[in-house]
Amino acid sequence: MINDIKQDAKQRMEKSVDALRSQISKVRTGRAHPSILDGVMVPYYGVDTPLKQLANITVEDSRTLALTVFDKSSAGAVEKAIMTSDLGLNPASAGTVIRVPLPPLTEERRRDLVKVVRNEAEQGRVAIRNIRRDANSDLKDLLKEKEISEDEERRATEEIQKLTDTYIAKIDEALAEKEKDLMEV
Repeated sequence: MINDIKQDAKQRMEKSVDALRSQISKVRTGRAHPSILDGVMVPYYGVDTPLKQLANITVEDSRTLALTVFDKSSAGAVEKAIMTSDLGLNPASAGTVIRVPLPPLTEERRRDLVKVVRNEAEQGRVAIRNIRRDANSDLKDLLKEKEISEDEERRATEEIQKLTDTYIAKIDEALAEKEKDLMEV
């Protein structure tokens, strides 16, 4: 029973860290990266379709993405979807190839992005703490029902705290890595 609670908490904490990493990977750094366009949806035959299903996204150079659209008729829709996204990008079309130049980030914009990333990291920490709270309350319920002893409950609580510390450290590590990436010119 205790192992099930610890295993569940560990899996949920791992998912929280993965979710944070995917969230902050969408925050644009100074370099071109195909994941920047992950959230862009293109209306394709009446259905919102992820951009990566309609085009091959490659990095042309450090500040330019090149998209090779699979269906020539959808090139205009892809270009429009990138323009209307909240990424602030202006694609340039050349037949089936769409080039997306990434403007250089100003110092002020970099600081704003760091604030956004720190906020995301804090949300991740809160999620980890909520998982700890849930696991501890499950342990207390087992103690009340006399299914485990007080010693077992205390030991399990300490192990869950160690688990929490480990995953919060992983979040801090991901945050530091992204901040370094953002502030690099």
